Amino acid sequence: MLRIAVCDDDEAALHRTMELLRSYKKTEIQTDVYSSGEALLATGKKYDIMLLDIDMDGLDGIETARRIREADKEVKLIYVTNYSDYTIFAFAVHAFAYLLKPLKQEELFAQLDEALCYGISMKEQELEFQTKEGIVRVASSRILYFEYWNRQVLLHTTEHLWHMKRRITEVAQEMELYGFVMPHKSFVVNLYAVQSIRNYEILLTDGSIIPLSQKKAVNFRRILNEYLAGERGS
Repeated sequence: MLRIAVCDDDEAALHRTMELLRSYKKTEIQTDVYSSGEALLATGKKYDIMLLDIDMDGLDGIETARRIREADKEVKLIYVTNYSDYTIFAFAVHAFAYLLKPLKQEELFAQLDEALCYGISMKEQELEFQTKEGIVRVASSRILYFEYWNRQVLLHTTEHLWHMKRRITEVAQEMELYGFVMPHKSFVVNLYAVQSIRNYEILLTDGSIIPLSQKKAVNFRRILNEYLAGERGS
C-alpha cells in the first residue's frame, strides 16, 4: 500500500489528482488531501509520497518540503507546477520527480510505478577511484564535485577530500553516465548536489560555490532542467 499526501490550494487541481489516484490499480492507495503547506505540516503524519504544488499561498511547496525533510528523510517528494523550467526554483530539497499541471495520467502513473520499484531497490552501487590516498569506494550521491587544481583532480565528497592524478576531461566523460556535468573547464559537478544557480555561480547543497562559465551556461541550465524533469538528459 502507498500512503500519499496531496497538497494543493487549487480545488480543481486537487479533484483532478484524486480522480487519477483512484484509477491507479497496481497497489492500494491511502490518500489524504491538504489545501496548504501549513495544514500538511500540522498533522505530523508520515507518508510514502507527497504530491506538493509549488506555487501555494502561505508556505509554498519548496518551503513545505524543507520542513518535512527535517523530520522525514525517506518520503518521496513529487513537485507539481505550472512551470516547465525547474531551474528557477531553489533545490535544497531534492525531489523524486517534477510533474507539470494539468496532471496527465501516464506521467503520474509512471512516477507511482517508479516509487514502488524504489521501495524494493537494492543498496546504491559504489564507484571506485584510484586516489593518492589509496582505492576509494563511494556512492555517486555522496560525490559533490571534482575540481582540477595544481595538476591534480580533487574529489570532493560529503565527508572527505581525495586527490587523483587524472585529467578533468577524462573524469567528466566517465561521470556523465552518473549525472555529472562540466560547467567550467576546472570543475565537474554532480547535478544531484545542485541547490540553485545565481547568475554565473552554482550553489551546492553543502554551501560550496562553483563557477559557471558564460560559454557553458546555456547548455548547463538545459541539462540541469532535463535532469530535474526526470529525463536524465535523454
